[in-house]
Amino acid sequence: MFDQSSFAQSSFAQALHSPGPAEGLAEQLNLYGRFVGAWTFEASRHLEDGTVLTGRGEVHFGWVLEGRAIQDVWILPARDAGPSPSLGKWTFYGTTLRVYDPGADAWHIFWSDPRNQYFSRQLGRAEGDTIVQVGADGTGSSVRWSFSRITDSSFRWLGERSQDNGETWRLEVEFLARRATTT
Repeated sequence: MFDQSSFAQSSFAQALHSPGPAEGLAEQLNLYGRFVGAWTFEASRHLEDGTVLTGRGEVHFGWVLEGRAIQDVWILPARDAGPSPSLGKWTFYGTTLRVYDPGADAWHIFWSDPRNQYFSRQLGRAEGDTIVQVGADGTGSSVRWSFSRITDSSFRWLGERSQDNGETWRLEVEFLARRATTT
């Protein structure tokens, strides 16, 4: 008997995934392309009342759409973490599509977390050794997400929010990521 769901998954993955960056764009696409692979992270969420929620998560980056984009999946808690009471209700399982725009020399960033119905659109660029993404979420708040302290095996990711159109920013989330080792 023909398993249509397995075929659909296989054909979808083949159509979506790419082995590497599009020819002629590798240098520009490396801004996010250097993250391709599996990572684990220690997460801290800073609530307005001073409470800090913590946990361990995972993120996976890959080339997609003919190597013209990077897609990632962020998961908290990590699938192998088991119960994580230190996270409270703070969990997510979402994906980012990062599409390079050669005309703007910038990245269009689309975050979707269907579990929590949280969505954000941003524009990302390198600022020195940091990648900064600025945009808005569905609440109308300004958000700034950034990658810093980037090495081949680690990075720091910050999530900040502004209620005054970017005049001041409040740290909400920090992830300290390490590249996962394969055995």
